[in-house]
Amino acid sequence: MLERSRSAVWSRGFYLLLAAVVSVLYGVPRVGAQAERVTPITAPAAALPDENASSGVTKYSFIAYGDTRGRRDGVALQYEHSLIVDSMLKQIKQLQNTEYPVRFILQSGDAVQHGQNAKEWNVSFTPLIDRLTTEGGVSYFLAPGNHDVSHAATMDAPERKEPLKNYLDAVSALIPPDGSPHRLARYPAFSFGYGNTFVVGFDANIAGDQKQFEWVKSQLEGVDQRRYVNVIVFCHQAPFSSGPHGGPEVEPPTVELRNKYMPLFRAHHVRAVFSGHEHLFEHWVEHYTDASGRHRMDLIVSGGGGAPIYTYTGEPKLEEYLKANEPSKVELQHLVKPSVDAGLNPYHYLLVRVDGEHLDMQVISVDWGKGFEPYRSNKVGLKDE
Repeated sequence: MLERSRSAVWSRGFYLLLAAVVSVLYGVPRVGAQAERVTPITAPAAALPDENASSGVTKYSFIAYGDTRGRRDGVALQYEHSLIVDSMLKQIKQLQNTEYPVRFILQSGDAVQHGQNAKEWNVSFTPLIDRLTTEGGVSYFLAPGNHDVSHAATMDAPERKEPLKNYLDAVSALIPPDGSPHRLARYPAFSFGYGNTFVVGFDANIAGDQKQFEWVKSQLEGVDQRRYVNVIVFCHQAPFSSGPHGGPEVEPPTVELRNKYMPLFRAHHVRAVFSGHEHLFEHWVEHYTDASGRHRMDLIVSGGGGAPIYTYTGEPKLEEYLKANEPSKVELQHLVKPSVDAGLNPYHYLLVRVDGEHLDMQVISVDWGKGFEPYRSNKVGLKDE
């Protein structure tokens, strides 16, 4: 009897130890333990002012980047991302007393490796963003990536429940709350206006979701373009890219973006779309014609925020897209292509300067990639010469 008792104790101890190891390695809560909650990112002391209060602002800067997930998420701070944050804080400080202070940051998704693991947010990501909102004093907006909320294509998919909750907890003090006219309730889709610019962020993982599409459509239809001369969109997946998620392969969200969202963006003269998903930098330009004349939309992929670097895999197949949009005389230019050499696709972020209707952009690289000049410099105007 004593031997059986010892065996039972040993067996129970072994399985408790095994459960603890699994919990540490994979972020699975131990039986009987309270699950860890994601700590909200700290809001800046001086958030963006009410839209009416900033109506006269026509000069400032903002930052865009994406894909910050790191190899040691849940164990340590994201090292490569920390280099980006250090550089951003330096830029914010340098510009704070100029005509073009940095007012907000757009992150296009994949904050962490496993969005369902609260420890990855709390240990590896949130402390870095707290530096940007507290030391930098700027507003921070995060669109969800597939690693944040899963690959599921529908809003109510079971595998989205826990990671979506973690995402919403993380950004709860940063994005408009449920009930706001600038938020689709319970969705990671939101908008805001600052100065002469209106910004819409949405969940491209579920780009086929009709409710979200109708909400984005309503936001763009409601824009006063006499005031908001610059309309900006950001999301995780890109309509066009040439890395492992693009090239000759067409993922379902990309199909939805091309077929549903791109005509919508043209109809409302969106100036620029910032995306990630590909861990590299590339720049596309779409020209199109409507009743008001010829227009330009810049489509910029910036996924160099710290995730493992990707490389060029080939041009996407565009024949079907171009044929479907012949009435709008759509033309696409691949202005900057990424390299087939990972060492030439550096970690980076984008500094966008707003000067009335004029947008200029710098690609700022860090670490071994310093000196990256994709335009024979690191600067470009988002306009036709």
